[in-house]
Amino acid sequence: MSAPPSPTSFCPGEAAPPETDTLAVDGGLKPAGPTPSQSRFQVDLVAEAAGSEKTTATDCSSTATGDGAEKAAEEAKGRFRVVNFADPRSAASSPDAAPVDGVQNGDTVMSEGSLHSSTGGQQHYHYDTHTNTYYLRTFGHNTIDAVPNIDFYRQTAAPLGEKLIRPTLSELHDELDKEPFEDGFANGEELTPAEEAAAKEAAESKGVVKFGWVKGVLVRCMLNIWGVMLFIRMTWIVGQAGVVYSCVIVAMATVVTTITGCSTSAIATNGFVRGGGAYYLISRSLGPEFGGSIGLIFAFANAVAVAMYVVGFAETVVELLGTANLVMLDPINDVRIIGTITVLILLGISVAGMEWEAKAQIFLLVILISAIFNYFIGTFIPFESKEKYGFFGYDGGIMWENLGPDFRGETFFSMFSIFFPAATGILAGANISGDLADPQMAIPRGTLLAILITGLVYMGVAVSAGACIVRDATGVEHNGTLSADLTNCTGAACRFGYDFSSCRPVNEEKSSCLYGLHNNFQIMSVVSGFSPLITAGIFSATLSSALASLVSAPKVFQALCKDNIYPGIASFGRGYGKNNEPLRGYLLTFGIALAFILIAELNTIAPIISNFFLASYALINFSVFHASLANSPGWRPSFKYYNMWVSLAGAVLCCVVMFVINWWAALFTNVIVLSLYIYVSYKKPDVNWGSSTQALTYQQALTHSLQLCGVADHVKTFRPQCLVMTGAPNSRPALLNLVHAFTKNVGLMVCGHVRISSRRPNFKELNSDLVRYQRWLLNNNSKAFYTPVVAEDLRQGTQYLLQASGLGRLKPNTLVLGFKNDWSNGDMKDTEIYMNMIHDAFDFQYGVVILRLREGLDISHIQGQDDTSAMKDVVVSIDMSKDSDGDSSKLSSKATSVQNSPAVQKDDEDDGKAPTQPLLKKDKSSPTMPLNVADQKLLEASQQFQKKQGKGTVDVWWLFDDGGLTLLIPYLIASKKKWKDCKIRVFIGGKINRIDHDRRAMATLLSKFRIDFSDITVLGDINTKPKSESLAAFAKMIEPYKLREDDMDQEAAEKLKSDEPWRITDNELELYKAKSNRQIRLNELLKEHSSTANLIVMSMPLARKGAVSSALYMSWLDTLSKDLPPILLVRGNHQSVLTFYS
Repeated sequence: MSAPPSPTSFCPGEAAPPETDTLAVDGGLKPAGPTPSQSRFQVDLVAEAAGSEKTTATDCSSTATGDGAEKAAEEAKGRFRVVNFADPRSAASSPDAAPVDGVQNGDTVMSEGSLHSSTGGQQHYHYDTHTNTYYLRTFGHNTIDAVPNIDFYRQTAAPLGEKLIRPTLSELHDELDKEPFEDGFANGEELTPAEEAAAKEAAESKGVVKFGWVKGVLVRCMLNIWGVMLFIRMTWIVGQAGVVYSCVIVAMATVVTTITGCSTSAIATNGFVRGGGAYYLISRSLGPEFGGSIGLIFAFANAVAVAMYVVGFAETVVELLGTANLVMLDPINDVRIIGTITVLILLGISVAGMEWEAKAQIFLLVILISAIFNYFIGTFIPFESKEKYGFFGYDGGIMWENLGPDFRGETFFSMFSIFFPAATGILAGANISGDLADPQMAIPRGTLLAILITGLVYMGVAVSAGACIVRDATGVEHNGTLSADLTNCTGAACRFGYDFSSCRPVNEEKSSCLYGLHNNFQIMSVVSGFSPLITAGIFSATLSSALASLVSAPKVFQALCKDNIYPGIASFGRGYGKNNEPLRGYLLTFGIALAFILIAELNTIAPIISNFFLASYALINFSVFHASLANSPGWRPSFKYYNMWVSLAGAVLCCVVMFVINWWAALFTNVIVLSLYIYVSYKKPDVNWGSSTQALTYQQALTHSLQLCGVADHVKTFRPQCLVMTGAPNSRPALLNLVHAFTKNVGLMVCGHVRISSRRPNFKELNSDLVRYQRWLLNNNSKAFYTPVVAEDLRQGTQYLLQASGLGRLKPNTLVLGFKNDWSNGDMKDTEIYMNMIHDAFDFQYGVVILRLREGLDISHIQGQDDTSAMKDVVVSIDMSKDSDGDSSKLSSKATSVQNSPAVQKDDEDDGKAPTQPLLKKDKSSPTMPLNVADQKLLEASQQFQKKQGKGTVDVWWLFDDGGLTLLIPYLIASKKKWKDCKIRVFIGGKINRIDHDRRAMATLLSKFRIDFSDITVLGDINTKPKSESLAAFAKMIEPYKLREDDMDQEAAEKLKSDEPWRITDNELELYKAKSNRQIRLNELLKEHSSTANLIVMSMPLARKGAVSSALYMSWLDTLSKDLPPILLVRGNHQSVLTFYS
């Protein structure tokens, strides 16, 4: 490092005046670190190297604050919004550096952040070659636009670094007079409660113990895989299956575990891995349904496995005590006592912390490896005293004799089922993924190396045992003379002077030999160089596996608790201490283990535990296959040595092995997993982990949508696909519910919402509404899509929706409107727009459906009605809290086809403040306003289609053939569960002298359409003249809208008609007098025949575009449908939607 500069050294500002003119600095009036008023994102920074140089730079900066700089700063403040940008780590990176304040001038920022590097301790020098000064205006370090940084992509303030928020698009793109800077997360990366808790823990944890791949994964996996099986069952398996089959069994088990290890490695390297092991890997890959079911049984399996290993240890101790005639009570109770003491000691080691547990594991591994070496060394040191037990050292004859199988009451698959649990334990390292320094590197390296080492050791034991130990031995010195043996002796031991054939079993009888591979489980102790070390190895294997399981179970369960998949278990997820140890989880695991130790009936539970582990392996393999099949861009594991089809084969193998080990345990495991899966699926936890299930769903939807586009429409596959002009979906529940009744699981429903804006639209608010209302629909079990648009008027917005809504064949073909009840009281321009929407729909070859209720449809002016809709967290409060999922309090349902509210209200009238709040959060502390009678009736009417309809009728007035839509809709409604008690009655027009003929013809047609009906009524008096009072009421209705062209000159009449096109001319009124009378008469007939119907579905009259004025057409619709039960006016696009051909 160079010597400190002399006091006479010049300042950078003196050499480069243009630079300092834009730099307004304050030597040290501001505390280090960011303040709440500062911006929430960081600009990369340039730091100087030496502390003395920092001081010099600060001093020099202080002298640069002159009039020019102040003027530049004031000018910048006048023209731009001035924001401070700070490095949140600046205080930590240079605590002794005097912070400097800064000014944003346009796109250039010189701030405290400009003096510190985002790379931590590394400093960057930027010299001006002419002036030898530090050049601070480096690309990416002096702009609002941030350069790429890993901290922008973090989900939480993880131990590896702090999450930073990049500038939002609004902050870079919006005009300067706006205030785009808001608190919150960019890109919608708002954290779940579990992630927020993890962030808090990570922020609080200092000095956390993290393990590398050797101590964290390799050691644990080796200890868990090397179990008691290695010492007391491996030699017996060799005796039964022979050397060749034993190697095949080990190889088969190793293949399954290797495939699973590769799959685990692929998932673990596809992003940052948190704590939770198998549960975390499966849940983040396949979703909470599979993850939640496996997580629970995996944690339980580990807890019971603790009991299994401890009981194995206790039984060995009791046997040793028995040889010394030391018995406390009786063998079973002695096992319970020793097991309880052992599990208490293991619990103490675990609770002491992961560091102590890791030290204990290392100690046990040393003992275990010493025992293994002790065995192999012993095989090379034959003792004559050991020959009577069947050990003669390596011999070709013994090897040849032991190559083939010699099954005695066993089979190959039974041997495999006994051995395979010894190969499990490969997830011991992954289960403590949260305690690993680098899980992405540690899990693949440690797991696969452990599988390789343990597999080689198992195979080495099989080969060595088969090469130097005979299958049967008496344990008696020289049975006879060698000469005698030569005559009758059979077997490899004969060459060594031993005849063990006398005790071999005959005709599948039990062997009377006490030693040899077949008969002595402790033969490895005989072979070893120092037999007590084998006993120590057995102790080490059992205790290490028990300790690993005792740690794994709480860690997995803690991750499961934090995700809130199951109710009532969250308290067990709380962590304590710097390592976030789940102490409550330890106690729960201890309780489960202790209970099974006291039961001491583990032979029954052991196969189930093995199957639980295998189910986890199967799902891990399936996760890799599923993620690869989904072809999601997010599936990019850095571990490349995997194959989707090999992983699928691994999953199938795991399932096969489950049934090989124990078929009833496999069935039991599958039932448990399926039951938990169904429960979690039914509960639908509010989590979004970007699982491969979502990716595959998208891919399938995309593929099928494209396939649909290649198939032409057919009448048999017609479905009503409705564009419903609901506005805010919850503002017109009756309209939404009725359309949902005939589109649910049948056709598409799109809730259209036109937001009127004569000013520049707020697209951010539009996107906010899109997310909020779509979630509202999902929470209300409404199978519909929400599509908002911004337009200058309702007609223009509807045209946008008619043209652009839908995707391929999933495109609306029917426009559904609410009837405009207030047309006669409001602005007739709105009525003109409403009528033109109907004409536009017909122009686009859409069918049109209009719903009218006596009471009206729009309930948006009634506050607090979201309670009936199960909104949960998706509500909008007046103060616009987080639950609103957006920043807008204007949820405009006003700009849609409305009922009981004006159809159009301009934004500039109220400056964006909506008069109604469709999604108001009920404040329990504030008194609810009593509803008036009209609102009470409106509210009750709006909910009538949510209830089950009693016995009644759906009356279909099929007066005109529109292709069959008028008949198809009531059929679909009546087929739903809520409407199943309603009968369909059909009304048609006909001649008085042909009523019976017309009825029979219609009955024949309906039967061919396979549509059930209860009655057909032929109306022969439709063209009868209406009652005089009905005619008078119609005349009164249209009176205000007449043009009265006879009372003014032609030019004035034409100008008025041009300005007010809805006016009714005398000629038009006369021309369509018969049609007007027909609507009046039909209303009388409707009141006569259908006044008690649950629903009326009627053919909607058509009006020729350009010939019938809006006021007259609206009068027809109003007259036809007034004072009736709920009525649907339907007009198809005159393309057949029904057929009687197969």
